[in-house]
Amino acid sequence: MRYCARMMQRKAQRRVLAIDVGGTHVKTRVSGSRETREFDSGPTMTPRQMVGRVRDLTADLKYDVVSIGYPGVVVHGKIVTEPYNLGRGWVGFDFRKAFRRPTLVMNDAAMQAIGSYEGGRMLFLGLGTGLGSALVVDGTVAPMELAHLPYKNGRSYEDYVGDVGRRRLGAKKWRRTVADVVEQLSRALEADYVVLGGGNAKKLKKLPKNARLGSNEFAFLGGYRVWRTPAPRLAA
Repeated sequence: MRYCARMMQRKAQRRVLAIDVGGTHVKTRVSGSRETREFDSGPTMTPRQMVGRVRDLTADLKYDVVSIGYPGVVVHGKIVTEPYNLGRGWVGFDFRKAFRRPTLVMNDAAMQAIGSYEGGRMLFLGLGTGLGSALVVDGTVAPMELAHLPYKNGRSYEDYVGDVGRRRLGAKKWRRTVADVVEQLSRALEADYVVLGGGNAKKLKKLPKNARLGSNEFAFLGGYRVWRTPAPRLAA
């Protein structure tokens, strides 16, 4: 009994390094701290370069496990597609070996969705460089790839509500398009509520019906939550 109690206490005290990998920045934070450290990413950044920069940036910090939010498809904790906005070499990269610690990799939208979740059936949409998406149903997280599905005029959802679409359409039309996309996807997926995260969510003057404003802070919270017991379940 004493051994079990010590093990449970040790598990509860694990410090988590959460890493939010984006197309323009990589942001890091350790559980128990409010300090965010970041650096530029970009279209040539490889996973080895990312790990090296993170390790240098956090060399003075203590952490036991690592959570990585990755901007691409992740299945069973393994990256299966190369990112659109970063360099190559992500598929098959051994992050556990590189960090020398237990490491969980998940889609970046899924990580932020886990941190945003308040129960029920929640749709998360990340309005950033592209469009991230995840659905959480009764604690089970299903990362989704809605960004590249056709929306209209031969263009995808991401082409309209991602950053390229925002610049092409202009602020006013982009906001109307976001509201339309939120309504369509919310209805199709029968969401109880929608959380809008990502850097561009703050550019909305008025939130669409049934939507709440998320925060990039929730990405770190999601990275911490996946190491808790019981942890949110990631769907296959």
